[in-house]
Amino acid sequence: MTTPRSVSRRKFLQDASLSAAAAASPRLVLATFGEAAATPLREFAYGDVTITSDLHERQLRESQTVLMELSEDSILKPLRQMAGQAAPGAELGGWYLYNPDYDFRKDDAGFAPAATFGQWVSALARGYAISGSPAVREKVLRLNRLYAQTISGDFYDKNRFPTYCYDKIVCGLMDSHQYVKDPDAFAILQRTTDVALPHLPGKAIEHDVVWRPGKDESWTWDESYTISENLFLAYQRGAGERYKALGVQYLDDVYYDPLAEGRSNLEGRHAYSHVNSLCSAMQAYLTLGTAKHFRAAKKGFDFVAAQSFATGGWGPDEMLRAPGSEAVAESLSKTHNSFETPCGAYAHFKLTRYLLRVTRDARYGDSMERVMYNTILGAKPLMADGRSFYYSDYNFAGRKVYSNHGWPCCSGTFPQIAADYRVSAYFREPSGVYVNLYLPSSARWTQDSTQVALRQTGSYPEDPHVQIEFTLSRPKEFAVNLRIPAWAEAASVSVNGKRVSADVVPGAFAAVQREWKTGDRVELELPLRIRLEPLDPKHPDLFATLSGPLVLFATGDVARNLTRQQLLAAKKIGTSRWQADGSSGPVAFRPFTAIDEERYSAYLRMG
Repeated sequence: MTTPRSVSRRKFLQDASLSAAAAASPRLVLATFGEAAATPLREFAYGDVTITSDLHERQLRESQTVLMELSEDSILKPLRQMAGQAAPGAELGGWYLYNPDYDFRKDDAGFAPAATFGQWVSALARGYAISGSPAVREKVLRLNRLYAQTISGDFYDKNRFPTYCYDKIVCGLMDSHQYVKDPDAFAILQRTTDVALPHLPGKAIEHDVVWRPGKDESWTWDESYTISENLFLAYQRGAGERYKALGVQYLDDVYYDPLAEGRSNLEGRHAYSHVNSLCSAMQAYLTLGTAKHFRAAKKGFDFVAAQSFATGGWGPDEMLRAPGSEAVAESLSKTHNSFETPCGAYAHFKLTRYLLRVTRDARYGDSMERVMYNTILGAKPLMADGRSFYYSDYNFAGRKVYSNHGWPCCSGTFPQIAADYRVSAYFREPSGVYVNLYLPSSARWTQDSTQVALRQTGSYPEDPHVQIEFTLSRPKEFAVNLRIPAWAEAASVSVNGKRVSADVVPGAFAAVQREWKTGDRVELELPLRIRLEPLDPKHPDLFATLSGPLVLFATGDVARNLTRQQLLAAKKIGTSRWQADGSSGPVAFRPFTAIDEERYSAYLRMG
């Protein structure tokens, strides 16, 4: 490891104590929204979307393999130890280790014992919903039953993150019920809740608030302000009214109230967990209908977007900033810990998915796409020994490296988001389908009583052409809503080789309404012009270079200055390769997904 990576969740906490048209003549209708619609868009089931992109599928395949090959005794070991039970099997080590003598001032291993257990169960359950593999289902069932034997108040008393761990276990059990059809999942959840509640704070508590007297400051780092999302989801999936009430009980309105009024209170807050908390606000809106929580999530997203890098990532050194702060610009030279990638991308995908479903606003899909291609999709793979990619590095001298923590929090969210690409790619409503992410994939659904399948092909975002072909059990009229990215000037849509007559507006969904039949083909052209984006209005000399949604990272000797004209003249010279000719020689550019060990820079200073 050539560059120290000293900041992590642990270090942060320590430091921060449409209209119908004639079938024969398809018409394109602009579909743009900004406020809440009467009925949210529906997600597709995991098994109804197939992804054929190797980049996406490799992450799913490799992360599922790691989880499937982990010893169940090793996974259960800290849970058994903390319950005072016999605990055979090898230690996994790292953050997953239980160390009763853990001292945050000098120790690293043992920081969050068993904290990722529920996320691993969740990821496996989602994996089963995709693959239908009996072996995956059997592993989930075994883990749940072995876990049920360890349920103990001691686990929460001995844990610095009792609500964090409870939240992840809730997620794992409700996903086991939903996707694996575990008949015991809700009963195990009820027992877990009965045992856990006496050991949790009675409401959402922010960092550094002492609620367990006699403990050192590391016992104030729990994240109780994030748990309402999964409690509301448990209620929606049939776990009982109790979980709706608990979701209300743990809403962090001290955080949400200023945001709902349009006042940023993000400065100094832990980045991932507070963006994740905005997902709780969205679930409060979806469950309770509370407009305040919708406004809080929407304005919270706006404040985060305003301090984001061109990649879509945010939170250098895991900290959110005040509007107009110099800290984001300073991070390009002062830290290599720019964006907590698997955890941050997981929260970002959930939040933008909720907001898109509710508002049908294409900018949330644009934002999701940025984060996908420029952060998480380029992450190093999760390894069987606990090595996990933690930070995307946007320093002027950036490098991809593994975290120096074994089994950190990002080892829990990485396999979850690898499964979740499917539920973010397409959405449905009674009048039609929304195509949100452009990647090789297919989706199937029932439109009224008609069976419909679409197949998306192309090499986007390396190539501007996207093609979608349809197969139907019989002709059927409905709308196909295509996200037109805000950067896609001169984009065009054709049906069966005939260009639609209406303008295609960047930054909105374009709805093609017609009677569809088998063999119909939609072709979308999204011109990939090179453009420059400044870091923020205060730093017009710091630019990222982009092609479509891709940030092009300068590789190798990136200290050389290039002019605006030289960057705008950059040419694509091969797969995932661009080149700009500077005054002192050519400079190579790569997207994040194509960077391996070379040094790189996301931003350049204009010469």
